[in-house]
Amino acid sequence: MEEGIRLYNEGKYRDALDVFLNLDVETDEYTELAYHLGLCYTKLRQYDEAVLYLEQVVTSDEAFATAYQSRMILGYIYSITERHRLAEFEFSRLVEDGYESPKAYAALAYTQYHQKNVAAAVRNLQKAIAMDPDNVTALNNIGFILAEEGSNPDIALRYCRRAVDRSPENPSYLDSLGWAYLKCGRFSEARGYLKKALRLRPDDLEIQNHVRVLEKKEAG
Repeated sequence: MEEGIRLYNEGKYRDALDVFLNLDVETDEYTELAYHLGLCYTKLRQYDEAVLYLEQVVTSDEAFATAYQSRMILGYIYSITERHRLAEFEFSRLVEDGYESPKAYAALAYTQYHQKNVAAAVRNLQKAIAMDPDNVTALNNIGFILAEEGSNPDIALRYCRRAVDRSPENPSYLDSLGWAYLKCGRFSEARGYLKKALRLRPDDLEIQNHVRVLEKKEAG
């Protein structure tokens, strides 16, 4: 087991996986092995295999030390593969089981927003920010959601500014701030942030779309 863990920590995920797959472990060590197999498959983007092993970890009575991380990874996998209801289940279980953290609340909010449950997403992002006022992911996401919904553009702007103040070269945060300025009708300020976001990430379709929207607004 130690050799596989060493290879994993060195970023040699395929080599680590080969070691783990060839191990013959005692029954009481199987959960730990399943956890490390799940980690390797996640790093290798073989998500179906990762889910197979990580689900064994979270349903095991012996997995107290690794259950939190396994549920976080499962939620991440379900989110990026757009299985948002399953992702919401994993993140909700974390919170219900007492693993409350800004990261868990922000992740839960992400899945809820993608299921169009805006109110719940905003509430959970507010919980994340209450626990960690400098959490840039939560600040950016709540700012973007409020700007996108158009109900509180001035409040959205404040959240987005706070995220950019903490991470001024992040194109996602710059895009959110530019979008919030656009929603407030402040097109010249929106242009500066959106154009900078596009320079930093020129292939991003969402940023490209926001720039097009701005150009149409400016053209009248």
